[in-house]
Amino acid sequence: MDFDLSEDLVMVRDAAREFAAKEVAPGAAARDLSAEFPMAQFAAAAALGFTGVVVPESLGGAGLTNQALAVILIEINRACASTGVTLSVHNSLVCAPIVKWGSEDLKRRCLPDLAAGRKLGAYSLSEAGCGSDAAALQCAARDEGDHFVVEGTKLWVTNASHADVFVVFVRTAKLEKKHQGITALLVDRDTPGFRVSRKEDKMGIRASSTCELVFDGARVPKANVLGEIGRGFPIAMDTLDGGRIGIAAQAVGIAQASLDAAVRYAKERRQFGRPIADFQAIQFKIADMKARIEAASLMVMRAAWLKDLGRPHAAEAAQAKLLASRTGNFAAREAVQIHGGAGYLEDFPVERYMRDARITEIYEGTTEVQRLVIARHVLDAK
Repeated sequence: MDFDLSEDLVMVRDAAREFAAKEVAPGAAARDLSAEFPMAQFAAAAALGFTGVVVPESLGGAGLTNQALAVILIEINRACASTGVTLSVHNSLVCAPIVKWGSEDLKRRCLPDLAAGRKLGAYSLSEAGCGSDAAALQCAARDEGDHFVVEGTKLWVTNASHADVFVVFVRTAKLEKKHQGITALLVDRDTPGFRVSRKEDKMGIRASSTCELVFDGARVPKANVLGEIGRGFPIAMDTLDGGRIGIAAQAVGIAQASLDAAVRYAKERRQFGRPIADFQAIQFKIADMKARIEAASLMVMRAAWLKDLGRPHAAEAAQAKLLASRTGNFAAREAVQIHGGAGYLEDFPVERYMRDARITEIYEGTTEVQRLVIARHVLDAK
């Protein structure tokens, strides 16, 4: 059993780390304050292949693994969680399901532009009455021959302000079991009858956009169906398993950034005639942060490894997200505490890390949902 990154993954990590330091970290605080979408950073990431990480080379992608994507996301989220989630959604929730579930025609039409970063993707499952209960969605699509006509609204759509392509889950039939009759559609931004509506003002990841979608008789060709008509719910759940690995990687990145900042400050800040890093109370905090980050990192990489092997990974992805998101929040809180009053100011990045970390326990399945997923796997095991 080898816990070291392979030579290829080390090269990917180092490239992502250098990119994050040069292109993402500068201006991250300013983008957070102004809620400026990181489109320039997305374009720069495309030049390195980071916008089509798991897309096959034959379709214009980098043809890398989910482990590589996890490593990239950890490094980018150390610099800016808003840029990190933009890339996570684009890769894990848009490109990946098209690769797995799209027809050959759909792959050829969509993936080259997405992989090259010429287009940005967004994923839309949630609605006002459909969050953790994802199968309760009501946004309806009426069958009209070679098209569906979609009516309704979707909420909390990451990347929506600038996205060109949307993976949208709609109800195409009302059946006895509510998870049946759901279909996954690919919707182009310029589809008549479709528009991106209200943009939310958020506590954290403020440079990442979160918007409402409105469908008013939008006509979507059946050629844009992912998988089979009426069998979209398993696609949504399978896609979220990969997305949870991405958010777990995000949380690890935030946690590592928090630890980095805490260590720097503890070595510089002096009290009672010496650096506060000399005090056991501070050392215990740093030790706990480091241990939890290492554990979370291993769980993220294990889940990504299982996905790369094509093995079941729903429970492992949930475990990784549960531990990593709680670690991200823990590390950010401890970093603020180590900074004391300074940690509450915008002058230091830890207040941003604390705000950014909070969402990792909420989106792509709350902490409570992850516990349910894990418990059910344990209880159902033979």
